Amino acid sequence: MSRRCPYNQRASIVRRCAPIFLLLLELVAFAAPSRAQINLGPVTVGAGLQTSYANTDTTGGTDTNQFALDHIRLYVNGPITDTIKFMFNTDYDSVTNKIGVLDAVAQFEFSPEVNVWVGRFLPPSDRANLYGPFYSHEWAVYTDGVQDGYPAVFQGRDNGVMYWGTFAKKVKVSAGVFDGGSATGNSRIVGAARVQIDFWDPEDGYYLNGTYYGDKNLLAIGGATQVQNGRTATTADFLLEKKLPNAGVFSIESEFSDYNGLGGYEAAYRDSQGAYGLGSYLFPKVVHMGKVNGKFEILGKFAKADFTRGTTPSFDQKTTEINFNYVIKQFKARVMTFYKDTRFNRVEPNFWQAGVGIQLQM
Repeated sequence: MSRRCPYNQRASIVRRCAPIFLLLLELVAFAAPSRAQINLGPVTVGAGLQTSYANTDTTGGTDTNQFALDHIRLYVNGPITDTIKFMFNTDYDSVTNKIGVLDAVAQFEFSPEVNVWVGRFLPPSDRANLYGPFYSHEWAVYTDGVQDGYPAVFQGRDNGVMYWGTFAKKVKVSAGVFDGGSATGNSRIVGAARVQIDFWDPEDGYYLNGTYYGDKNLLAIGGATQVQNGRTATTADFLLEKKLPNAGVFSIESEFSDYNGLGGYEAAYRDSQGAYGLGSYLFPKVVHMGKVNGKFEILGKFAKADFTRGTTPSFDQKTTEINFNYVIKQFKARVMTFYKDTRFNRVEPNFWQAGVGIQLQM
């Protein structure tokens, strides 16, 4: 039988996290105010950091406490000509304790409607993959069995060539072919495509955000698919975000996924399907904490994924996440407290996790 987290355990977690939270706020006070501060002529250089403390309690196991360096990234971008640009980004892999190539792209940008990318980058896929951990709305991204289960070489990326374009500032289309051998172990080419419609404010560029913290009123629907040798990975995603008259902001995000022999979270299972819903509210009042000014945000998410056609019995996963965030400079400086409860009907043990994370970008 699954075990719920008793109130006294949750209170203990809060007491343990409180001094860490206050220390992180003091560190954020000295954070750089904007991204890509170093300007080497036409070349811009930036960096991103995510680090956290988490307490994890697994049913039938023992509590673990961990301070983690989740990500450290270096961003380099620059133009060659008015239409030819390059992008080179790296990311620290906390699993291997090594730095890997994130993006390495030759970008040919002829017009809003005609862009061609060649190299390593995020293929056409779901919104969650296209915003990544630094531009996601919640902290515990990519742990629900639903988001970004597409095959990848590293951090959602693959090597290939892609066309993308935006029409009438509302319709975004992308399609490409990618190396299957490095991403799936199968040498057949992976084909990928995505279509997105922005009904309200438009979203610039190819990569996306999980939220705009009120900078945009957004109503967007997108669908993507990848195909390799008859196997498919397909998703549909939705994001609604509205700034209210009182300057508060509410968001609703959701996604449906169907990984049919391609991608997915569990290698031992051929198929998986799932969906999630996320809701948030950014309070309008600016709260001063010493030298730091920010706004509080409450966020809740529920996801369910089913894993079938595996070497062991089929099972389902239910994930509930709650965040209470202090948003200082949107994606450039934010402190995020989180509680995540993950439950399985069989095969895997239940566990819950609570902690605090910090994100800085410049």
